Amino acid sequence: MMTAMNTIEQLAQAAQTQNDTITAEFASLDLEALNFKPAPDSWSILECLEHLNRYSRYYNPALAQAIARHAGGPATQQIHYSWLGKKSMEMVRPQNTKKHRTVKHMNPNNSRLNRSTVDEFLRHLAQLLQLLQSARSTNLDKKAIPIEFFKLLKLRIGETLAFVVIHQERHIQQALRVKQLLTTQAAA
Repeated sequence: MMTAMNTIEQLAQAAQTQNDTITAEFASLDLEALNFKPAPDSWSILECLEHLNRYSRYYNPALAQAIARHAGGPATQQIHYSWLGKKSMEMVRPQNTKKHRTVKHMNPNNSRLNRSTVDEFLRHLAQLLQLLQSARSTNLDKKAIPIEFFKLLKLRIGETLAFVVIHQERHIQQALRVKQLLTTQAAA
């Protein structure tokens, strides 16, 4: 289980583990298995990953821009959380079992998806690992990343990196539960 991460090193290790999990658990599944839905209103493995792709399409470029803009100043390795950062983290942490309504444009339910969804997610993870490397020479306390669905509010660079990694963990665990249900049904 993932707990609060307070350093870039912890985030990088978690992102690398996520990469390894996606490769080990989902890369060899056929399209039917990747699209299996336990219920009509729940997400398939591909829908979990597509949801994360939609977030990465926004946050990876926003983080890249902020990290580049604030590089070279006093670097901080420790992540400090604002009230908004703490609230955001609490919502997406895997241990929070409360379901949250996804904003419409981020909800992939009933999307037509294929294996390219997995490939895109792995590319986003590689970008995130690069961003985490670049962030080592950045002031993580700079408030620079507008929240995707309400751009007037901004998160700090460090807490945004943590939000992305922990949000990914939440939905990777969800996808693993879907795979487990598929395996259980196939064995029955």
